[in-house]
Amino acid sequence: MSEMDSLEVQAKGPDTQKGKYMTFRSGQEFFGLEIQYVQQIIQYQSVTMIPETEDYIKGLINLRGRIIPVVDVRVRFKQGDSEYNDKTCILVITVKTTTVGLIVDQIAEVVEIKEKDILPPPSIGKSDKAHHKYVYGIGKVGNSVKLLLDPEKLLYDEEPVEERGRKNEVE
Repeated sequence: MSEMDSLEVQAKGPDTQKGKYMTFRSGQEFFGLEIQYVQQIIQYQSVTMIPETEDYIKGLINLRGRIIPVVDVRVRFKQGDSEYNDKTCILVITVKTTTVGLIVDQIAEVVEIKEKDILPPPSIGKSDKAHHKYVYGIGKVGNSVKLLLDPEKLLYDEEPVEERGRKNEVE
């Protein structure tokens, strides 16, 4: 883990980042975030809990003087709690003006996924839609797939799926 202790993601311009995704494992699934959102990867560190927040918000960390909220991806995706280990990392991302740490089970790699290799997520059943409401696409990488995340929905989508469904029925 020492090589990733404080890996800074270098921004070399929008063209060099286009189509590149930071991939990570949460539970048994692999996810990808566009590299443009990723600021750095740090080793898991203790988190100061915040009372009366959503269960997926684990608390705050002090990152070189900046106080950053931390979200446990497993809990956010309703994959259940897990023990943190030496592969557990905090992926620091910035969406619009918000910087957040995402606790992930393991960083995988940076991959390039061409637009032609990104498919829309399947919409088979209600539970499938609820589980993948943060996924905007399925990226084909060799013989595997990565669930590509919409970071804005991951951070800002607070309304439960059931409530949204009822609103649409009423309108």
